[in-house]
Amino acid sequence: MIGQFEFAVVGKGMMGAAAARHLAAAGARVALIGPDEPHDRKRHGGVFASHYDEGRITRTIDPDADWARLANRSIARYREIEAESGISFFTEAGCLITGPHPQGGGGYLDAVVAARDRLGADAPVLDRAAVGERFSWCAVPETSAGVFERYGAGYINPRALVAAETACAERRGASVFRSEVVAIGETAEGVEITLRDGGTVKAGRVLVAVGGFTIAPGLLPRALDLTVKARTVLFAEVAERDLERFGDMPSWIDESWLPEEHFYLLPPIRYPDGKFYIKIGGDPSDVVLHTESAVRDWFRTDGGSEAAAHLRRVLARAIPDFSPVSLSSAPCVTTFTAHGYPYAGFVAGERIAVLTGGCGAAAKSCDEIGRVGASLVMRGHLDEPDYRTDFAVRFRT
Repeated sequence: MIGQFEFAVVGKGMMGAAAARHLAAAGARVALIGPDEPHDRKRHGGVFASHYDEGRITRTIDPDADWARLANRSIARYREIEAESGISFFTEAGCLITGPHPQGGGGYLDAVVAARDRLGADAPVLDRAAVGERFSWCAVPETSAGVFERYGAGYINPRALVAAETACAERRGASVFRSEVVAIGETAEGVEITLRDGGTVKAGRVLVAVGGFTIAPGLLPRALDLTVKARTVLFAEVAERDLERFGDMPSWIDESWLPEEHFYLLPPIRYPDGKFYIKIGGDPSDVVLHTESAVRDWFRTDGGSEAAAHLRRVLARAIPDFSPVSLSSAPCVTTFTAHGYPYAGFVAGERIAVLTGGCGAAAKSCDEIGRVGASLVMRGHLDEPDYRTDFAVRFRT
């Protein structure tokens, strides 16, 4: 045995690291368990995480009240986490949301405007001419308009956010074990967690937050009703001469075209290779990964070739006078729950709990989702009256 704790969090990703921070801040003895990012993704045989990236969109406006609250509470803590950890991860570049001009008939931008008004966000509606004037590089149809949220929105660096959450947890006394978990078992005294390197961690309760790998057989005593989908993102390298021209580029979400041509886009961000890339995502069709081995195999690819070709066409239409230096693609996965909100609940008994299901909207909201998970295992039940959802776990029948 290498440690005995009140709580253990399995999964050192965005939700898990946040949960560990909140547990440690409450004074609990907590272990955070999960491997670091692999050095060679294509040869890696272990588990992966979905935060191996430099940019994810963050915004306060969401038509769904619960997702908006999760986002706003997380965003309100960004600067505090940065200050405590000494790690910067939030860039307030703003977020542009475009789609068919709001007509008051319940369309996409109608819902965005209604959400803006409920939240009291400073985000004016721009008609197509104003969008073109404000963002000269941007192309949208004549029937489109935009809502531009300048403050409290932009993008986060998910790698840096996980590092910041982890650093804060360690500062508060959490122990971090950078190893993969191979088994979780309930005992008379609590939970025993077996690590791939042979060590064992014991805890009174465990919170399992492993994203798409939640479907791994034998990890949990009951199988969850989860759908894990493969995602492809495209990286367009930006020439140095174009950086100034794109200096005002916010994060961008577009629903102007057909549903399968929805996209999200992030402004030029410097990646570990020193180059700047615009990232665009928005798969035209779903690819479901039914097994853990399929998830591992997907992470070792460059994503889907058809999806990458689709994204190249969408990017060329969205920024018509942009000539990328290079184009490359990468894989990711998104985990969906049965009710469209994260699962936070006990799987069996009062020892083993789960926190999973970002549903494609959790990166910006991970700190609040982590707080919900931390509260669950500390209290032994959920007590979240501010949310309409109960975050209940659904199981496979």
